[in-house]
Amino acid sequence: MNENSLVKQLKEEGELPEQKVRNFQRKIYLKAKQEKSFRFYSLYDKVCKGEFIVESYRRVRKNKGAPGIDDITFIEIEKDRYKFLHNIYDELKNRTYRPQPIKRVMIEKSNGKMRPLGIPTIKDRVIQMACKMVIEPIFEADFENTSYGSRPKRSAGNAVQNIKENLKAGKTSVYDADLSGYFDTIPHTKLLKTISLRISDKNILHLIKMWLKAPINENGKISGGKRNKLGTAQGAVISPLLANVYLHLVDRMVNKEDGLFKKAGVGIVRYVDDFVLMANKIPEDVFIKLRNVLNRMELKINEEKTRLINSTETPFNFLSFTFRYDKDLKGRDKKYWNIVPSEKSCKNIRKKIDEYLKKKGHQPAKKLVSGLNSKIRGWLNYVSIEKVSYPAVAKRNLRWYLMDKLNRYYRRKSQRKCKLYGNKAFEKLVEQYGLINPCTY
Repeated sequence: MNENSLVKQLKEEGELPEQKVRNFQRKIYLKAKQEKSFRFYSLYDKVCKGEFIVESYRRVRKNKGAPGIDDITFIEIEKDRYKFLHNIYDELKNRTYRPQPIKRVMIEKSNGKMRPLGIPTIKDRVIQMACKMVIEPIFEADFENTSYGSRPKRSAGNAVQNIKENLKAGKTSVYDADLSGYFDTIPHTKLLKTISLRISDKNILHLIKMWLKAPINENGKISGGKRNKLGTAQGAVISPLLANVYLHLVDRMVNKEDGLFKKAGVGIVRYVDDFVLMANKIPEDVFIKLRNVLNRMELKINEEKTRLINSTETPFNFLSFTFRYDKDLKGRDKKYWNIVPSEKSCKNIRKKIDEYLKKKGHQPAKKLVSGLNSKIRGWLNYVSIEKVSYPAVAKRNLRWYLMDKLNRYYRRKSQRKCKLYGNKAFEKLVEQYGLINPCTY
């Protein structure tokens, strides 16, 4: 396969790789939606197709990301991209592809604890993406509307909006659930059995099994491999889809029309492994049923982080937002649901700004502002959900933090009085270099 000639051919046909992929996804989604029990048996040949390989590489490159255990970067691949894609095509066609070990790195969580992150090589990420593009529409046809995380055209904002609607409808009894190490504890055998309910193509199942069994390389020490029976690498392209496929069993149980949960008026809002159960009142037999199902799935509730609350009296956090039932600001005799960025979320953005200034503060003002803006913009876009969240106070606090931090930073930076020295660094960066002012964004 020559990638250059392939693209030329696709253009002559009037379709680019992305269009061909989307056309296929639309057809297979409709098939899965219409036939709920159909098992798809001929999918591997689609993963091997040139347009899927080309499009999957485009998407992986767009997502950027660090190199895997082989240390091969996108810069190196771009020097001879056609050869790179040709090798992938050959390995898939000849069934000689074997994933390389996953590089494990530990990232610090906001509570100071460390979270393991698995980084596959770029080649493995491209092949995972190609497989994901083929099989995702099948499972999307089955997924419940109450599931929002890592799904096309769905977001955390949609989940937050759903929770607000439930609260306003009187579902104020909230079971805020947390699963213990979900990604690390998914049992391979049961996950593959769940996938096989919809996919019978043995080559696709073999690909997924190889990724689940891929060894872990942490500081040169190899663990896992074929003997590993649990977990999917948090950081792999395919992992969020696999996580959703397995927890779909819980969604389906809660939303079953004649089931215990539905009869008790209990609903669920799930974002990958985080979920809340909501109702006017949640009966005890619901918790017993949930725990029994999770036990059969070999998953555990984190009892320390899971709680049942009356949200009209006790605020709760979900997806970096705090949900509160507040008194009217004008003193009127009524309350309203106030959804604001959580304190943890506000601390995280301040920490990111602080770390960025420590590492990149020596850069020229224009470059410094560009880096700061990417972080500030991302956070503001996340917490600003139109007609749902109220981030005004958090925005104002972030502006004060930036003013104080940047003014003090430039006073310390040099003995010489540069044009940003003094008490107006924040204002000058906003006016002259385009730094985002959170209050006017």
